[in-house]
Parts: sequence; C-alpha cells; structure tokens
Amino acid sequence: MKKTGIKDENIDRQIIAIHKAIAIKLLARTELLEQVKQRLKDNRELGKINYSQFINWYSIIEMIDDPETFINAMTEDTPYMRKIRRKTPFIGILTEEERRIAIEQDAIGVTASIETLL
Repeated sequence: MKKTGIKDENIDRQIIAIHKAIAIKLLARTELLEQVKQRLKDNRELGKINYSQFINWYSIIEMIDDPETFINAMTEDTPYMRKIRRKTPFIGILTEEERRIAIEQDAIGVTASIETLL
C-alpha cells in the first residue's frame, strides 16, 4: 500500500473542499450539469478516464435530486475517490474566487454553504 505524506493529505483535503463547493454550486445551478456530462463523455472518448471512473461520476451526478447523498458522494474520503478526484470532470464549475473561498474556509474549519460561495 502506498504511503501518503502530509503534503498529499493536505492536497486531498483541499480537493475534497473544492468538490464540496462544486456540489453545492451544482445543487443551486443544475443547468451546469449538462457541461459536466458532456465533459465526462468527451474524457471517456479521449481515454482520459476509464469506464469505471465514467460510471462512478455519472452515478454521482444522477444523485443530485438527493442533496445530502450527492454531497456525500462528491466528498467521499476513500482511496478510489481521492484518486479520481485528481482528474475531476468538474473543471470550470467554480470561479477562481469560489475555489479560493472553499479552500480558505476549509483551512479555518468553516463549512461551505451556497451563501458563502455565491
């Protein structure tokens, strides 16, 4: 089993915070889901993600009608999810400012919310 260092743990924690912010924004602006679905399809066709990753992300997107489940799936802290979040299909959902706020709030222990992100 691969050992992870503090740096990797910090990066993974930040990526989870970013994905929580992404989930919250997608819940507020579901019209953004179409671009995510298209990016997923494009990444699959280009070989950037494998079929398992495609199905995993697509299944998570389909959970959007259950906000708590959707957020939990987007932020699940497992080795597999840590791995696939590194090649996220959610590029372009958050602005740079929203991304910065999500990371800063996580660093000080504040839970992200729609109000603080938007």
